[in-house]
Amino acid sequence: MLAQRWMWIAWPAFLAAGVMEMLVFSVFDPMDMSWWGQSVELSRSAVYTIAFFIFWAVLSVAGYLTMLLSIPAAKVNGEPSIS
Repeated sequence: MLAQRWMWIAWPAFLAAGVMEMLVFSVFDPMDMSWWGQSVELSRSAVYTIAFFIFWAVLSVAGYLTMLLSIPAAKVNGEPSIS
């Protein structure tokens, strides 16, 4: 069951990261970006890859927090179920 829950988080986050990647890099060129005033010394592909994994991680954390907040209070507090 735990693996299934992780997939409920990871798969939508993966798809959303792909969409976010397309949206961000349709507006910004990685070669025009700078980091602390220095130009980025990575290839376009490297920037795309790093950005995708960052987007995927952030969206996975958001999905995990959403799932965490959807747990009923009775289950969190260890109360017996009323059903």
